[in-house]
Amino acid sequence: MFDFDIPVNRLGTYCTQWDYVEDRFGKKDLLPFTISDMDFETAPCVQDALKHRLNHGVLGYSRWNHDDFKQAVTGWFLRRYGAEIAPESLVYGPSVIYIVAQLIVQWTQPGEGVLVHTPAYDAFDNMIEANDREMLRCPLIKTAESYDIDWAQFELLAQRDECKVMLLCSPHNPTGRVWTTSELVRMAAICQQYGVKVISDDIHMDMAFETYVPWSEVAADDNWAIVTSGSKSFNIPALTGAYAFIANEAAREQYLKQLKAAHGLSSPSILGVIAHIAAYNQGAEWLDSLKAYLQANLIYVAETLNAAFPAINYQVPQGTYLAWIDLNGLNVDMDALQTCLIDDHHVAIMRGDTYGESGKGYVRLNVGCARSKVEQGVAALIGALSK
Repeated sequence: MFDFDIPVNRLGTYCTQWDYVEDRFGKKDLLPFTISDMDFETAPCVQDALKHRLNHGVLGYSRWNHDDFKQAVTGWFLRRYGAEIAPESLVYGPSVIYIVAQLIVQWTQPGEGVLVHTPAYDAFDNMIEANDREMLRCPLIKTAESYDIDWAQFELLAQRDECKVMLLCSPHNPTGRVWTTSELVRMAAICQQYGVKVISDDIHMDMAFETYVPWSEVAADDNWAIVTSGSKSFNIPALTGAYAFIANEAAREQYLKQLKAAHGLSSPSILGVIAHIAAYNQGAEWLDSLKAYLQANLIYVAETLNAAFPAINYQVPQGTYLAWIDLNGLNVDMDALQTCLIDDHHVAIMRGDTYGESGKGYVRLNVGCARSKVEQGVAALIGALSK
């Protein structure tokens, strides 16, 4: 019913990934595989809902705190993940990173620490530093099949006096790990033991190819928040809008006070609210089809890349549409590789060290696009590596 093979021309649409690729890569007109949005149109049900609202013609102030929005979100979690989360714990925010930042400011003091599995989404590091907090890095251990938590290091960091919050990425960006129930339970027990609050960034939850378990299902206390959005799943980040479940009532009220009074953000984007309601109430079939297509893209990357360079041994991730590719076994000069990709092959692929020290020797390839584009990107990467 849904054809994701049809390319969509995004040039000239003020598109960060396509129109402003020069900002990061120094050249225009590169084929981009960069920031994590997709080249696909959003679900037809979302488009129809937005068209209907725009036909009304009035775009005034609005609200998010109503049953239509809350039931769409909580219903999605119940139907998709079997998680029954109290609607009264739900709050709105303009973006995931905004909500995460506000909770970190609430739950820590300047100079205190935030525990993060690394490599990590680069906005985490920037946001933590900008708020005068310390990022406590817990590097994941690469295995032949995936990535594991270094439990000894995790507990050492959690028990440090300055460690006040764990910022979990679930599923993990950029490695694509989908945490198991036993891993989440173990993290929850350690965090409770040492009084560490938990913020779980679950923006990639709908892109999990293994069983995704929300933090609400393993939490050992009420010192937690799940922060997420339909923006990745349904490719609607430009509409803005995210939400969080904040379990503790006092923490929730404090967050809402900052949102409304301190920052004047009580009125959401009405188009973002409507898009979420439509997506969560009507978009499941489209999303299932999209996930199958994305997983097939990742399988193509693995099969093609490993056939050309068996030493890479790239494994299809458990989640996300981001191929996190370890090139360390090839002893590649990453600066020379980037130059070759840009100058000779005219493609833009993110360097792994964008995501911190533990990303050195990696590249991150966004496969949220038509297969024909993925084929071009993989061919370029193989060509550059060969040279």
